[in-house]
Amino acid sequence: MTTTRLEPGTPAPDFSLTDQDGSTVTLADLRGTGAILFFYPAAMTPGCTTEACDFRDSIGPIQAAGYRVLGVSRDDLAKLREFRERDGLTYDLLSDPDHAVHSAYGAWGEKVTLIKYGLKQLWAVPSTVCGSPKITKNTTPLSERPIIK
Repeated sequence: MTTTRLEPGTPAPDFSLTDQDGSTVTLADLRGTGAILFFYPAAMTPGCTTEACDFRDSIGPIQAAGYRVLGVSRDDLAKLREFRERDGLTYDLLSDPDHAVHSAYGAWGEKVTLIKYGLKQLWAVPSTVCGSPKITKNTTPLSERPIIK
């Protein structure tokens, strides 16, 4: 089962999530600016750390282009704080424990785990969504994500 992917021009689904410091971040907070939401399966794993650090290392040109970066995962706030501090991430990480926002943005689906002999599990699908208030780009997989240089 994979959730429906958002298409360019689609109104961005509303959300209200908590960041690593316990502050609430909503779609309404992002009105009037561009936003890049990137969804990742788990903090402090190799692939997710690489993606998060890529955004950290590209934050200057991204912000200069008028975008705010937000990472979204199912991790709890303590783990998000640790991830942000450990890797020097300079943008907010949002907790979506029930994966409702992942689903609304088309970033939730099946993953076949080879370690568990082909067991299918529901998991975050690494995805990047750009736009505000409408979707302007939705990329997946990781190799197709937008990097502004």
